[in-house]
Amino acid sequence: MRDCFASFGSPMTGLEIPTRNLMKAKMDAGQLAVGMIVRLMRNVEIAAIAKSAGFDCLYIDLEHCSFSLETVSQISMTAVALGVTPLVRVPGLDKAEISRTLEAGAQGIIVPHLETQAQAEDVVDAAKFQPKGNRSLLGANPHTLFRAGPAAETMEKMNEAALVVGMIESVRAVENAEEIASVDGMDMLLIGTNDLCNSLGLPGQLDHVRVREAYEHVAAACRAKGKHLGVGGLNTRPDVAKDMIALGARYVSAGSDTGFLTSAANAIAQLYR
Repeated sequence: MRDCFASFGSPMTGLEIPTRNLMKAKMDAGQLAVGMIVRLMRNVEIAAIAKSAGFDCLYIDLEHCSFSLETVSQISMTAVALGVTPLVRVPGLDKAEISRTLEAGAQGIIVPHLETQAQAEDVVDAAKFQPKGNRSLLGANPHTLFRAGPAAETMEKMNEAALVVGMIESVRAVENAEEIASVDGMDMLLIGTNDLCNSLGLPGQLDHVRVREAYEHVAAACRAKGKHLGVGGLNTRPDVAKDMIALGARYVSAGSDTGFLTSAANAIAQLYR
């Protein structure tokens, strides 16, 4: 296939512009992608740590941390350069925030508490360019290494690279999972297990039969609509996570920088005592 970005005039051979989403490609190939949530580390070194540890992606959690968009941009650009896919969970369904976060360098957007097909359509509208959405184009951006190219081709490639994820975290969301998954441009449904447990009236009961039934329902919706299934909130129960992977999950959140640091610090302190 002809390189449609030859007109960018890049002297660098073999460099794909806009940058390919390696996590998305891995899941599309039927493989499991493993991610690390970032809530604590504000410097670009976290991207290098994720790379050396073998994670496929960084999941920057703006719903539960105070990072600035500048911090998100610096971590995201570094992660992409190292071959680690940067995803960002935004605080909510704010269309301007979604598009700005992607424009800052994130290769994927995660929207929490998605419950309806109409909300999913709004997310795609904000995250994707024409013809799938109505995101505004800034031609020279982190994804193109700040080179300008043909608008139609730029938007097509950036649409391919952007991973759009909706979180299923309530009884209502589970009930509407098939309608949400039917939205063109919605790539993955990510189950937030802790909030789902709360919605079911089962706080902390990650292995309850009703939680398992909810997973099975969402997994079936993803299979029916050709979308990826993701799981989160199970880092303390890898046995349950493995069951969800067996159901067809192509992404799992393995834990957070805060959790990894706390766990290691506690273990070392106890060792010396």
